[in-house]
Amino acid sequence: MNNYQKTNDFNEIVYGRRSIKVYDPTVKISREEMSGIIAQASKAPSSINMQPWRFVIIDSEEGKEKVVPLSKFNKEKVSSSSAVIAVFADMKNFDYAEEIYSKAVELGYMPQEVKDYQLGAFKPVYERMTDEDMKDTIMLDAGLVSMQLMLVARAYGYDTNPIGGYEKDQIAEALDMDKERYLPVMLITIGKALDEGFQSYRLPVETTTTWK
Repeated sequence: MNNYQKTNDFNEIVYGRRSIKVYDPTVKISREEMSGIIAQASKAPSSINMQPWRFVIIDSEEGKEKVVPLSKFNKEKVSSSSAVIAVFADMKNFDYAEEIYSKAVELGYMPQEVKDYQLGAFKPVYERMTDEDMKDTIMLDAGLVSMQLMLVARAYGYDTNPIGGYEKDQIAEALDMDKERYLPVMLITIGKALDEGFQSYRLPVETTTTWK
């Protein structure tokens, strides 16, 4: 368990989150605690509950040595963080459909006939789906889990920074992932900030929202 104060205060979780540039390199996050963060983040919604997100947690110096050179202008964040979470989207996510729906039946979340009906309806749809349509679907789902992960991390007392500036064409192979199957979504650094970070201006609701 970490030494930082967990919080259930939603305002603190949302408004207290900052994009952090430098972390305390002495802070470590146990794999048990990281697994808890991932588990809670994975409660995020996804298309027909296929949960296409896949995570690679880089928490060793050897792992970071592979990622830092690919991090472009984000090297300091990556190297000082407790860990880097590489988020991927699985093009073959439907391979887990039977497991997901069978477990839902076993746990009493749905009756067998609903499982049979839904898988019978979804399977041909997914088989006909183009690569572009699949990519659009799973990237949206992976974005949802990524944001939820950052909020969960904040609730655990940790800070995060989402990174889009890295060598996306090289990251899968660097982490021994099949680059045809696993699409890079983002890197998320996590740890304890050395400072409070900075606030940034947000457009007012009146600018971003239209009422009909």
